[in-house]
Amino acid sequence: MIYVIITNVLAVLVVLGVMILIHELGHFLAAKYFGIKVHVFSFGFGPRLIGFKRGDTDYRVSAFPLGGYVKMAGENPGDTVEGEADEFVSKPRWQRFIVAVMGPAMNILLAIGLLAGLYMYRYQKPAYQEGPALIGWVEDASPAATAGFQPGDKIVRLDSAENPNWQDIELMVASNPRREMQTAVERNGQKMEVSLKLGTQGRAELGFAGWYPEMRAQLQAVEPGMPAAKAGLQAGDEIVSINGSVIRFWPHITELLQENKGKELEIGYRRQGVEGTAKLIPVNETVQGDPEARWRMGVAFQSEMISRQLGFSEAMGQSLETNKKFAVLIFEFVGKIFRSEMSVRTLEGPIGIARLSGQAARQGLPELISLMAAISLNLGIFNLFPIPVLDGGVILLLLIEGLIRRDLSLQVKERITQVGFAFLMLLVVLVIYNDIVKTLPERFDRY
Repeated sequence: MIYVIITNVLAVLVVLGVMILIHELGHFLAAKYFGIKVHVFSFGFGPRLIGFKRGDTDYRVSAFPLGGYVKMAGENPGDTVEGEADEFVSKPRWQRFIVAVMGPAMNILLAIGLLAGLYMYRYQKPAYQEGPALIGWVEDASPAATAGFQPGDKIVRLDSAENPNWQDIELMVASNPRREMQTAVERNGQKMEVSLKLGTQGRAELGFAGWYPEMRAQLQAVEPGMPAAKAGLQAGDEIVSINGSVIRFWPHITELLQENKGKELEIGYRRQGVEGTAKLIPVNETVQGDPEARWRMGVAFQSEMISRQLGFSEAMGQSLETNKKFAVLIFEFVGKIFRSEMSVRTLEGPIGIARLSGQAARQGLPELISLMAAISLNLGIFNLFPIPVLDGGVILLLLIEGLIRRDLSLQVKERITQVGFAFLMLLVVLVIYNDIVKTLPERFDRY
């Protein structure tokens, strides 16, 4: 428990620290380029710990290393303005526009660069995400079961998406809770039109169908002395059936073992193209890291992954495509939250980001880099929203001033900033409340 808390804290300090520092670096470089006086460039917030001064800028490390900030002369409505040429407000609007947009732009560029670099090192995804979207298992009493979907069905259309892959399907389902979707599947060579009414799943209330991809039950390892080994099963075997039921989705086997409650099982398997059968009786045991006793047969399944290294141009193209897809999804999620089509519980605050950062860090550097890219993209897009005190609010005011061809009064800017700050604080309270509720037992969900 202590290890998890420590890794969560350290990981979120690194992730958010880098994201916000890169964001502020964008503002800083643009301001310096246009000759705007920068009083402070700080890594971290709070009291100054160490640093040095070069020219007009104090480069410092501050006490709380969660990001950083840039303080420019005449940047905020309440700042004392002396009319000097190097003040932010003295610069042409197009220059102030570039200074404001460079923060979010740096976050988006970082997301693209991180994923491109990761793909050049290792481009990896589950094998089921390539090729046709074959259903491996349908959960009992789920929306997919109610609609009549069956294992072996091939999804050939989901709403307007023709021949979607499983990644497309997962994103479309998650972003459309409670919505009725028109689908088409191929079953035994026949095309069928099926209407699917999605449900919700988890505390974030994301869309849920209850169908799962086809994933072969190939054994990666067989534990010596356990029922599977005694029955003669070997690493490399593929389990094709249990008690006559075809297995198309290996994670479902765990559920079948628990439902069977220790009764004898007949296992159908395939070894080097030759099929055979074996009988075994599962044992009820605990495993390391899981104190709860479960029915086990002593095997580990292989998760089929596609893994390769991409060249620079291919990695950059894949990164751009991935970031474009998720950028569209971010705007779609936000729009649906405002239209009450999705729950505000889909939002993650600092506690949620810390939990995700810690999980990714414990899984490995590639997973942490992937998460950093996602957070950087989210941070860049969020800062472009036209909310006063965010970069998008500054950009909006500059556009308004450009249209009316004069600066808004200081009083108007101060009032707009105060409203924007109040809205932002309400949003912060909301996401932190969401984070806290998600850490509580499920009986607290109604609050």
